[in-house]
Amino acid sequence: MKYYSTSGSAPLATLEEAVVNGLAPDKGLYLPVSIPQIDRAFLRELPHLSLPEVAYGVATVLFGDDIDKSELKRIVFETMSFDIPLTTVEKNIYSLELFHGPTAAFKDVGARFMARVLGYFTRKERERRITVLVATSGDTGSAVANGFLGVPGVDVIVLYPEGLVSDIQEKQFTTLGQNVTALEVRGTFDDCQSMVKSAFMDSELKKSLNLTSANSINIARFLPQSFYYFYAYGQIKSIFDKRDISEIPEVVFSVPSGNFGNLCAGLVAKRMGLPVKRFIAANNSNDIVCKYLESGKFEPRASVATIANAMDVGNPSNFERILDLCSGSHEAVKMEISGKAYSDSQIAETITGLYNRTGYLADPHGACGYRALSESLSNGEVGLFLETAHPAKFRDTILDIAGLEVEIPERLAAYMRGKKQSIPISAGYDALRSFLKQSHR
Repeated sequence: MKYYSTSGSAPLATLEEAVVNGLAPDKGLYLPVSIPQIDRAFLRELPHLSLPEVAYGVATVLFGDDIDKSELKRIVFETMSFDIPLTTVEKNIYSLELFHGPTAAFKDVGARFMARVLGYFTRKERERRITVLVATSGDTGSAVANGFLGVPGVDVIVLYPEGLVSDIQEKQFTTLGQNVTALEVRGTFDDCQSMVKSAFMDSELKKSLNLTSANSINIARFLPQSFYYFYAYGQIKSIFDKRDISEIPEVVFSVPSGNFGNLCAGLVAKRMGLPVKRFIAANNSNDIVCKYLESGKFEPRASVATIANAMDVGNPSNFERILDLCSGSHEAVKMEISGKAYSDSQIAETITGLYNRTGYLADPHGACGYRALSESLSNGEVGLFLETAHPAKFRDTILDIAGLEVEIPERLAAYMRGKKQSIPISAGYDALRSFLKQSHR
């Protein structure tokens, strides 16, 4: 399969070129030239398939011409070696708990998959080192750092905003060592993201360090997130099959959204043939896309810090892909996506109210997803909100707003026992460029 740039002036790329380069030469994001269709027989089998089996079936359609089938199967089964439970929260509202991977965040899926795909493509060039450069507002850094930890020939550099990620999130990528370096930026996530983008636009540096990105701008991080939309649909169909209901209600996904890679992957799944009626973009106070849906004007602005910090994004990169998938049409985007945005006080109110009413404890991001769904679901629809991170990653916040002590799973507690190792750095590309040149001499 070939991949084109959303900016429209770069040559078509192979999967290998798209993965290794991250961004296209014209600074656009890669998308498949044509989105392949999933077989209807496969859709019928979804209720009976495990997560790795679903993922392999979808991955074969997306990547089967570019990666050896046996290698692809190995990559998928290594990457998807955990469960993703579907939990009934209220009538016709379900939570897809995506936090059962190694770092207890949904980004484990894409990060682990990308690490192995990049390893597959670079294995034949053992003398060539790759530098993975990534900005994080919370969970991306930990997922990428752990996904690439110890991968031969790969250096990982994580930029994160000082004081704006939770303690557990920070420890998950600052305590690893080995091939992982954490840069603590005196600024916001937008500063971190701008610094990373500037590095990719620096042709001399990009070439000398073989820079690539593991943010969701990378096609191998972004597309695998489509796997669990297929899996979730299969689980919903299984529930209604057991009730002896042949036609399930129309399916709605509510997606906590920051950089919008997750929701964009859902759109790709729909275009592959997954029967999804619509998507809801659940936002915190960084409501740039919600404003676009209202006005038709996309106006990025500086991000503001919230208790749902992984969504503190003022210029979501993947919205460029969403526009492209919808042919640049505001009306077409609105047909696919609606938007809801919530303040910190509304998020806190939702966490407390949902727990008191049902016993379900959501993290701040999942709370946005739940509230957006509960306020928008219509008769004849069944809704899933994506619970993107374990509540323990925000234990101090949940204790403050709901008075609840959250038990920390051992896989997270192990990070807290590690020693933080980070390098303070000023916001601005000059500081990053100087660091990269000195550290890679």
